[in-house]
Amino acid sequence: MTIRVLRLGTKSRLRKGVMSLFCEVSVVVAIFCCPSFQSAYAESLDTREELGSALFSDRNLSFSRKQNCMSCHSPELAFTDPRALGEIQGAISRGGDGRSLGDRNSPTLSYAHMTPPFHILGDREAVGGMFWDGRAESLETQVGDPILNPVEMGMPDKGSVVSRLRENPDYQAAFSALFGDDVLADTPKAFAALRSAITAFLRTPEFSPFDSKYDRSLRGEAPLSDTEIRGHDLFFSKDGSGCNRCHSSAAVAGVHGEAFTNFGYVNLGVPKNTTVRRLNRSDAQRIDHGLMENPAAKGSEFDGKFKVPTLRNVAVTGPYMHNGVFQELRTAILFHQRYSTSDIAKTNPETGNRWDAPEVETNVVEADLRAQTLADSDIDALIAFLKTLTDRRYKVLVAN
Repeated sequence: MTIRVLRLGTKSRLRKGVMSLFCEVSVVVAIFCCPSFQSAYAESLDTREELGSALFSDRNLSFSRKQNCMSCHSPELAFTDPRALGEIQGAISRGGDGRSLGDRNSPTLSYAHMTPPFHILGDREAVGGMFWDGRAESLETQVGDPILNPVEMGMPDKGSVVSRLRENPDYQAAFSALFGDDVLADTPKAFAALRSAITAFLRTPEFSPFDSKYDRSLRGEAPLSDTEIRGHDLFFSKDGSGCNRCHSSAAVAGVHGEAFTNFGYVNLGVPKNTTVRRLNRSDAQRIDHGLMENPAAKGSEFDGKFKVPTLRNVAVTGPYMHNGVFQELRTAILFHQRYSTSDIAKTNPETGNRWDAPEVETNVVEADLRAQTLADSDIDALIAFLKTLTDRRYKVLVAN
């Protein structure tokens, strides 16, 4: 059997197409049989990575027994949420109770293991950590939080999670073999073991294959087209688009390989996603202060800043920004150009109106956003280059 090839234009159509993979028996069987997706469904639990894979796909780790890690981080869509959810159009995720909605976009887990621990540099610049506000110091710290979050998987406490693990004889054997006899009898140790196993899975090549066209071009295996080369040069040029000021890890200590993020935090002046606020019934006047909501980053200098995301697989991981307010990659690029002299960046192409005001107006990096004005052909070239950052397994999802 083969997986259906999806060639779709907009992100909302892409998400609906991916969701059809879960709804048609023939395609679901194909996913289980396809070697490129095999590790998400471990056949054995002999290693921490295999146990982590099983836990990642286990719906019993949610209170309703209806949601797993893959619900918001699907291997079929670069470990983002494939559910469009009507008006929400994939901007946020729905919880395991079938009703609760989040307020921020589920980021990709692709290459997440490259993220350094959260820390604040001497110049009061925050770096690293997980979630949009870095509140989880490391990947292993982050892993268990969605399981206990009431609007995600909804388990009431760690003891309840460990009780679910004890229900499974295969888990009992695997945890004992990998973490020591009777580990499931000790709730703190068992929960720590769960985190360790899932983290081990997140560090496998399943999440970071480094096999995009960009990576293969560096190895001399796949030459870039003229348009892709132009986009590459604009991306990395100091007097070009300015993208690599934030979207390069070359100067980040301890990071091996290009993650296409500096793991820093910035306030781009992103507007509220009013549709999300209305549908998740949160206070319309509430302000998401981003990094400043991290207990380790209290201070007005952190207000409105959000983590700089990786651009790997960016062509298939929209909607964009921390609240999913933009559906299209072109819109996100034009938003970065709105302080330039570009006529095409004066309005939001998705609404036809001028850009909405920032949710947090302090700390907006206007100076960094006054990059060289890009022509429409330049943006085309940038998008062509960004598409080369798509891992090989997702190439079929990228419209030419």
